[in-house]
Amino acid sequence: MQVLMNLVLVVQLLSALAMIGLVLVQQGKGADMGASFGSGASGSLFGATGSANFLSRSTAVCATLFFACTLALAYLSNHRSGGAAAETVLDRAAPAAVAASGAAAIPGAAPAVAPVVAPAASAASN
Repeated sequence: MQVLMNLVLVVQLLSALAMIGLVLVQQGKGADMGASFGSGASGSLFGATGSANFLSRSTAVCATLFFACTLALAYLSNHRSGGAAAETVLDRAAPAAVAASGAAAIPGAAPAVAPVVAPAASAASN
């Protein structure tokens, strides 16, 4: 189960990085500065509009893969314990010590002690 979860996590990270790269490579609709100077993209590898369609579709595939991996990670993390049948945080009872004292809710907190007050200075010491 842990191997599957690690595999899905690696696929999710790779799809996220690929999606970031694809979004950064794409140009906006008004970013055709080269076209105004006569260097159109008609001679490019994907054709005039082929690169936009290819990048858009690749981004959509990466986004779908990222979404599917996110759902799979949520499912696997919720069902990995196996022993407790559908027990959530809301189903668990709060311990009595935590409910009685607010200080006990802080992990590692020292018990409350009275502050030490320094003795008042006498008038003769001035």
